[in-house]
Amino acid sequence: MRSGEAWSLKYSDLDFEHRILTRNNLEKRSKPRQFRLSEGLIAMLRALPRRYNSPDKPFLESYMGFRTTFLYQRRRVATTLQNPRILKIHFHTLRLWKATMEHHKTKDILYVKDCLDTKNINSTLIYTHLIDFKGEEYHSAIAKTVNEARDLVEKGFEYVTEMDGVKLFRKRK
Repeated sequence: MRSGEAWSLKYSDLDFEHRILTRNNLEKRSKPRQFRLSEGLIAMLRALPRRYNSPDKPFLESYMGFRTTFLYQRRRVATTLQNPRILKIHFHTLRLWKATMEHHKTKDILYVKDCLDTKNINSTLIYTHLIDFKGEEYHSAIAKTVNEARDLVEKGFEYVTEMDGVKLFRKRK
């Protein structure tokens, strides 16, 4: 999501039980959309203090304070990991990374356009850095039954194709 959308997040946008975030307060005339959240993110959001002066907003700072907090945390992580390249990461970089990874996984630019909620396919192409992932190594596995396929997906394998009645899966090494 866009940084302004993240800043304006409200607890009422979150469905903790089903791990879904529904965004209605959007930027750039976007349409409402939903995001699936990880267990880890849900735990972090639950841990945020509910303040008496604004019990429905996790982030009370002004937008500039929100941005300053991000920059402070980025600097702290860069120092801790002794990696100055982290200082080049901006909040918007996370949106670019998500677009690139979704395109790499799906090879479907229209799906990525929908995920980013861009109005124009040319904007999506700007966001989606088409990286050459050649040379990556994968573990491969096969599944003959639905239960085997489910087990592989739960272990982090992604479906590739089906040949001779056998489903092929892969996972990065």
